[in-house]
Amino acid sequence: MFQETIKDFNINFNALNENNSISQGDLMTGHISFVLTKATKIDSIAMALTGRANVHWSTGGGGSRKRRRSRTHYSAKLDFFKFKSVIVHSNNAVGGMQLQPGRHVYPFTCQLPHGDFPSTFRGVNGHILYSLTVSIHRCWRMAKDFVTELNFVNHIDTNLPELQAPLSGSNTMSLCCMWCSSGPITMTASIVKKAFVPGETVNIVCEFSNASSQTTTPKVTLQQKQVFYTNNKVNKKMVSKNLASVTGRPVEAHASRVHAGIALAIPAAAPLTISNCSIIEVDYIIKVSLSTRLSANLTVLFPIVLCDAPVSAQPPLYL
Repeated sequence: MFQETIKDFNINFNALNENNSISQGDLMTGHISFVLTKATKIDSIAMALTGRANVHWSTGGGGSRKRRRSRTHYSAKLDFFKFKSVIVHSNNAVGGMQLQPGRHVYPFTCQLPHGDFPSTFRGVNGHILYSLTVSIHRCWRMAKDFVTELNFVNHIDTNLPELQAPLSGSNTMSLCCMWCSSGPITMTASIVKKAFVPGETVNIVCEFSNASSQTTTPKVTLQQKQVFYTNNKVNKKMVSKNLASVTGRPVEAHASRVHAGIALAIPAAAPLTISNCSIIEVDYIIKVSLSTRLSANLTVLFPIVLCDAPVSAQPPLYL
């Protein structure tokens, strides 16, 4: 069998950056290598560069076979591009070319297309994948495929003012008990910019006033929202996940103007924000909350963007 004839197949890339990622318009270079255990005739060695998105989820159904048959399934596919090229081609019209036993190495070059393509992503109900497939074709035989996944990154323009601008918000509430209400609980929070990179630490500056008779506890949470759509966004499935959280020091009862800084580390493996795909969206929110017993939390929400390059905060308007 051909699986026993070809050994140690590798697809090697010349890294373009320290993250070994690629982006639109990049020129990829590298080589393939493999070992043949015996002389083999081949017609050609070809490669295909693809980018696509898929989503799938189901609703209804349950334990029994009859109920499982009643499930409704939703799915969608989206192809960004597919390009094919030939690495090696036989000049012999009949029978192909003969490769001798031993190691074989062939260089390749491929150009990624220009376009606004989303970053690589694997989610609960869908994924965005980019891959390079190398196929060895033999006369009257099925081609043998070797596939490697690529880490594609969509570069966001980090010079956009809205990504560099600080965000702030405030909220207030009063606790009610029977016919009386407490003094107000007030929270003001701010962050220095809107865009961050995975692995970066977000410093949240807070001011709390607690005129109630209860102790309150601040907490900061990084929430990820994944939304999956069918074509034309007729149906959708949303999944929310908490990726990180930090609890601050309690704010005592009857405390006024308590200042606190809370540092939240964004996980280094967090996927980048995706807003340029019609069937998959990935968004992030930093949620700052004050919790009290027997009452809903007081919250301030900051929508943020995760991108691949560091973003500088806007300088203050005055020195």
